[in-house]
Amino acid sequence: MLRIALVIGLLGAVGPFAIDMYLPAMPLIAAEFGVSAQALQMTLTTYFLAFGVGQLVYGPLSDQMGRRAPMLIGLAIFLLGTLACALAPSVAALAVGRLVQGLGAAAVMVVPRALIRDLYSGPQATRLMALVMLVISVSPMLAPLAGSGMMAIAGWRWIFGALAIAAAFSIALTVLALPETLAPTDRMPMRPASLLAGSGRLLRDREFMGLTLIGGFAMASFFVFIASAAFVYVESFGLTPTQFSLAFAINAAGFFAASQLAGTLGNRYGMRRVVTVATAGFAAVTLALVTLVAAGLGTLPVIVVMLVLANACLGPVMPTTMVLALDPHPDVAGLASSLGGAIQMLVGGGMIALASPFFDGTAMPMVAAIAACGVLALGAVAATMGPGARRADVRR
Repeated sequence: MLRIALVIGLLGAVGPFAIDMYLPAMPLIAAEFGVSAQALQMTLTTYFLAFGVGQLVYGPLSDQMGRRAPMLIGLAIFLLGTLACALAPSVAALAVGRLVQGLGAAAVMVVPRALIRDLYSGPQATRLMALVMLVISVSPMLAPLAGSGMMAIAGWRWIFGALAIAAAFSIALTVLALPETLAPTDRMPMRPASLLAGSGRLLRDREFMGLTLIGGFAMASFFVFIASAAFVYVESFGLTPTQFSLAFAINAAGFFAASQLAGTLGNRYGMRRVVTVATAGFAAVTLALVTLVAAGLGTLPVIVVMLVLANACLGPVMPTTMVLALDPHPDVAGLASSLGGAIQMLVGGGMIALASPFFDGTAMPMVAAIAACGVLALGAVAATMGPGARRADVRR
């Protein structure tokens, strides 16, 4: 399990690296192109939206072609988009390059989830998903530092040069080390009628949609933080790009440390109970943070500590909801993974778009939007885990 987790995790880190290495450079890029923070945030929104829409293609494609070929196609598209970003002459061109990047990176989000479902189910799948997240955790911890170092030595464009090298390495890793987990006899032709029927079945499934939205609003809180944190930490609190990178890594550490408890907690208490309690904790902590900021107590240490606690609450939620959503659908694991991932990315991109007009460089719009994500996630928990939920808890 450890070997496959390492391979999948390294491949899965490509997409987050494309986000996290870029963050320290955002204020500098905005100044160089002479645009506002809101305008530059659109380069993140286009990435996330393309990231979501692209998953609608790769999931069914992986059900038809197997898991490896769509991964290679996506990584090649990501490489092209990365080179376009490195050469972008304007913020509009950068946004287009980010869009192409997102379309390619979608493959490394959706295909690994289907691959995990091919191999395991239940708490075993949760443990593997958590191990994968542990490998991916190197991204938010090291990528911003790598980006700030690259920016200081060679300029922000070489951030994308480094990502291009990472994409080439990922292509080689897929060819040499990623096993094919979907046997030819289990592959399904990508027929429009079958896709529509399968998508309709999933969209009508209360459990699938509820779990997807819980994960979606949880993920949206990260997206809001990613889009806003560089400007808040650098411009409001006066941090350097390197100091911002360290603060960002501390926030991420809470999430990834707690995610490793997902399998153990799911076995002991039941996976649905873990999701319910952890989501309630996230909503409570983020609402408390809004109260502190509104009362004038929103210092940098307070914000960092509260966000670490909030993200620790989300640690068990993300891998567990992914597994619970896919478990009942082994016959359309690729489609379920792609549809769920697309919905989550669209929710995240939508939350950035909704929050951007209120962004003024201070902490309040950022923490308020994160708390709104927590409240919406808790509402999805109530609708999914409350009375009338039809499936029994999953334990082993």
